[in-house]
Amino acid sequence: MSSEAPSTPDKLTPVPGRPPLSRDNSSGSPNSLQLPSPIITKRTRTASTSARAMENPIVTGTVKSFSRTKGHGFITPKDGGEDLFCHISDIEGEFVPMEGDEVKYRLCSIPPKHEKFQAVHVNIINLTPEVHHRWEE
Repeated sequence: MSSEAPSTPDKLTPVPGRPPLSRDNSSGSPNSLQLPSPIITKRTRTASTSARAMENPIVTGTVKSFSRTKGHGFITPKDGGEDLFCHISDIEGEFVPMEGDEVKYRLCSIPPKHEKFQAVHVNIINLTPEVHHRWEE
């Protein structure tokens, strides 16, 4: 029997329909946006975590980026602070968010340590002038 610790894979386990995610931050930029691992979706969130999120106040921010094909994006809080991860399953309404859209949302802590947050129950409250696509398009 080997006493060596098992090596950590460079990539996360692939999920059909989702691009592979790297565990390392090989971009070299300390300020690069990082996806939570594992990604917490509306479907995989526990009832207690969802209940805690509903107790949080509604806050506003601006969409920094959103990729429909990747299924996620980031929101810059109006009050400042770190950009927040937003999963496609947490977008409510008929339009796909675009950079610059003003949104309202609630904060939901990301397990297991609950030290970081993501945006949930996201609604666009002020669309940018660009033409927006509907989800069914």
